Amino acid sequence: MPSPSKPSDKSKKPDKSKKSAKPAELLVAQNRAASYNYTLLDRYEAGLVLHGTEVKALREGKANIRDAYVDFKKSGPWLVNAHIAQYLAGGPWNHEPLGSRKLLLHRNEIHKLSVRTEAKGLTVIPLRIYFRNGIAKCEIALAQGKKNWDRRADERKKEARREVDESMYRNRRR
Repeated sequence: MPSPSKPSDKSKKPDKSKKSAKPAELLVAQNRAASYNYTLLDRYEAGLVLHGTEVKALREGKANIRDAYVDFKKSGPWLVNAHIAQYLAGGPWNHEPLGSRKLLLHRNEIHKLSVRTEAKGLTVIPLRIYFRNGIAKCEIALAQGKKNWDRRADERKKEARREVDESMYRNRRR
């Protein structure tokens, strides 16, 4: 008579290593100067309405959103001044590099952002463009411009934090 045994390991699925797994997000463009020039208040994720050659150019990583901003019109929010380079093999079907692109947001998010930008002098800027599961997304943020003294204060805080971390690291190594 066979003895009772543990469930066999054959029923478990083998774990895939993290290296073989496809990344969920593919970063295309990033606005690194945004946190330096603006105080970021709220962040939102928006879809992008793109044409075929724009998608292919984004997949090649040919985008720049440093000078871009979001403009609210009657038809909805638009990403203005974002540069997506032309796709080389696009031929006559190519897109405009600096054309405006429509953003896809929920109605309540559009209303909230448009009211806050009109009333308080805030602006909406793109932080990064990326692909999530093959779909182009744009992370936008409600932002308030920093003055020069704000930037200097932030630099002093960052430097002080860096010095504290460095001294703690040196102290631990003793």
